[in-house]
Amino acid sequence: MFFGVTAAVYLGALIGVGACKARRIRSQEDFSLAGRSLSPMVLFGTLLATWIGTGSIFGNAEEAYRTGIAAFVVPLGGVLGVAALYFLAGKARRSGSFTIQDILEERFGPAARVIGTITLVLAYLIIVSYQYRAGAAVVERILPGEWAEGGAIIAVAAFVILYTALAGMYSVAYTDVANGMIMSVGIGGALAFLVFHAGGVARLAAHLPHDLMSVTGSYGPLDYAAILLPPFLLVLGDANMYQRFFSARDAGGARRAVAWFLVGILVVETAIIALALAGRALLPDLDDPAHVIVETAFRLLPAPLGALLVSALLAVVVSTADSYLLAPATSLVRDVYHRFARPAAGPRELVLAGRVAVIVLGLAALVLAFRSSAFFRVALFAYTIYGVGITPALVAALLWKGATRQGALSGMVAGVVAAVAWKVGGFEGATGIGTVLPAMMVSCGALVGVSVVGGKGD
Repeated sequence: MFFGVTAAVYLGALIGVGACKARRIRSQEDFSLAGRSLSPMVLFGTLLATWIGTGSIFGNAEEAYRTGIAAFVVPLGGVLGVAALYFLAGKARRSGSFTIQDILEERFGPAARVIGTITLVLAYLIIVSYQYRAGAAVVERILPGEWAEGGAIIAVAAFVILYTALAGMYSVAYTDVANGMIMSVGIGGALAFLVFHAGGVARLAAHLPHDLMSVTGSYGPLDYAAILLPPFLLVLGDANMYQRFFSARDAGGARRAVAWFLVGILVVETAIIALALAGRALLPDLDDPAHVIVETAFRLLPAPLGALLVSALLAVVVSTADSYLLAPATSLVRDVYHRFARPAAGPRELVLAGRVAVIVLGLAALVLAFRSSAFFRVALFAYTIYGVGITPALVAALLWKGATRQGALSGMVAGVVAAVAWKVGGFEGATGIGTVLPAMMVSCGALVGVSVVGGKGD
């Protein structure tokens, strides 16, 4: 009951903030970019809260539970991506763009906008779908026996859709600051308690099986590439990151926020892996390793600290789900509806269209949520689809003048087709080579090869 009341108060506060901020929405720029008014601190908070999602809390924790201390390498893909993103943040803000598809079309034409939108929607709906499942896992644990799995997923989806549709980026960005604080305090506090309660790190680690103490574990060179490349590619071209850069007050603020963001994800992601390993040491026989941090909150922590960690888990789910739902909704309205179908649409019509897009896409993600219960591998595949379909062309648009329209389009299409074919065709299992490697080679090869053969850049 204590856990449930705490969670209800937290979620109610989010809806209250969303309803309050909804009154400030006058245009699509307000709904999607918070009126380009975000300060560096707010921008840092929403970047951190967006990136630390269920891929970290459930996927990375599951990997740590299975592989041991070797899993500390898992967050490095995202960290390296953010380090590279630092050099693009200011340039992206100065472009004055609304979405990354604006950048793609400016360099590579309308077809790049359409292909980019399709790729973004496909990848992000997969990401939103497993946010629903993660939230449902927490709800079921708070109210055992009262929620069937399907009912919990539907309830979480309904909350996320309502919250996102209320005020868009205004509600998302400002509540993300609080979400980021709750995440950091909840995860850090839980880890500190378990270490202290066990008598120190060494005594806690002594409970881990010997095979989980290997620095490299069972990972080989190809495994490192398969694990690190997808999040690196995703964060480097992530529409959520760029949407927040476009929402910043200025380019300097965007770069400062990314510098803080780099430190933040390194600290929080490392703490999540450590917390999962602590849970592995004290809860060695879990049926579902992906739920190790959830079970830690309920079974190993005192009620106040457990409730705080549960609130942190809900903050992770909500902040990630709403961001990955808002981005494709913004893209559909800006890059398809307004660009091609209704170029004369007024501000109120575009805000309404944005809310409708949130609802439709949110329901589509709900359908996908019933298709798979996995976290880590599903996350990597979604990251791969996006990373090979958009990131190379986006980086080329910003940095390489020699990239041509034909090269960019070829790379975008070839990368996504190669990723889906490699995964669906079973080549990943047959060869032991992760989808991201061949798909990335095909995408970059097509982009560079066609650009070079085709002549001067656009």
